[in-house]
Amino acid sequence: MNDIRVIILAGGKGTRLRPYTTVFPKPLMPIGETPILEVVLRQLKHFGFRKVTLSVNHLADLIKTFFGNGEKLGLELSYCMEDKPLGTAGSLSLVDDVTENFLVMNGDLLTTMDFSAMMRYHIKSAAHATIGVFPRDVKIDFGVLDVGPKGELVQFREKPSYRVLLSMGVNAFHRSVLEFIPKAQYLDIPTLMTNLKNAGKNVLTFQPECEWLDIGRPDDYEKAVETFEGSKALYLHENE
Repeated sequence: MNDIRVIILAGGKGTRLRPYTTVFPKPLMPIGETPILEVVLRQLKHFGFRKVTLSVNHLADLIKTFFGNGEKLGLELSYCMEDKPLGTAGSLSLVDDVTENFLVMNGDLLTTMDFSAMMRYHIKSAAHATIGVFPRDVKIDFGVLDVGPKGELVQFREKPSYRVLLSMGVNAFHRSVLEFIPKAQYLDIPTLMTNLKNAGKNVLTFQPECEWLDIGRPDDYEKAVETFEGSKALYLHENE
């Protein structure tokens, strides 16, 4: 994995975590004593990645000052600066040294996922794009009705749960997908994936056995802190 480029999306404003992120970039939010982005970077180093580009915008100078060139973490860190928000896919058009296959991920994930296993799967499958997915049971806090064409009741389920597959915010791409990303124009990854599929490209999913949490909202963040503090060695591979 040494030669594969990883692009971490770290430019969002983290609006769901306000007021914390008003003066503090979301990727530097501490999980215990460690910023969440540092956890991600240390995991990437563990799984054999070395070349990482941080796509930054909001409070970018704080992130650059904290991580520098990545030497302290044993990584080669570079930065891609958005002059305006370009979405989760649009900023990829600004990265010049993309490798034949590359990894794109959010900078605020708490997961035990083996990133190298996903990349190996992506390359072996000759996919144009691979989406990391995670199963979750979503509970509906209302009674849900199935109704027939004449308004008749077909089924009544009280507060049902549905198992769905969520995007983990970790995606692998082949370099050819850059043809679908206009230079310096707004584009999000769901739209990119849809466009690739509609163009007949090979878009796959990868479902690892792992733990995964997003820290997008205050209650999610608090859960992530508690989870990380209780299993720090598992996330940072300190006993390996």
